[in-house]
Amino acid sequence: MADDVEIRPIDEEWYDRVLPLIAGYQRFYLAEPDEERNRTFFRRFLHPSDDGLLLGAWADGELVGFTCLYWTFSSVNAAEIVLLSDLFVDPNVRGRGVGRALIGAAVEVARDRGARHVEWLTAQDNLTAQRLYDSTGAERSPWFGYEIPIE
Repeated sequence: MADDVEIRPIDEEWYDRVLPLIAGYQRFYLAEPDEERNRTFFRRFLHPSDDGLLLGAWADGELVGFTCLYWTFSSVNAAEIVLLSDLFVDPNVRGRGVGRALIGAAVEVARDRGARHVEWLTAQDNLTAQRLYDSTGAERSPWFGYEIPIE
């Protein structure tokens, strides 16, 4: 299927169709989606955007996956980097190269922007995703992620 996958930026025309995939991603990580908050928050990543980019994956004319990229910076490298914040593929088409195609497109976007690298995090127990990420040639970061919840 990977040869049949088309990756392109999400624009206004496809926005309503990506929102259910975003909600699926949130449910996967046990977060309860808020449709209105999602509609407002993710709109900032519609193409073109100064904040980042929603990339969609289409197979057979259907939107089957997305990744959300954030433009950010690395003080260590004094350079722009691209944070691959979210990646989700419809469970019905997983294992067919859609996630790999999205990652490849994210790398191309970063290269086109002149960014230093693409980075992302995943849950420690998300072994399926880790197998994909390990197979892309990405190197595991030696850094641990931490969060302080602000209620």
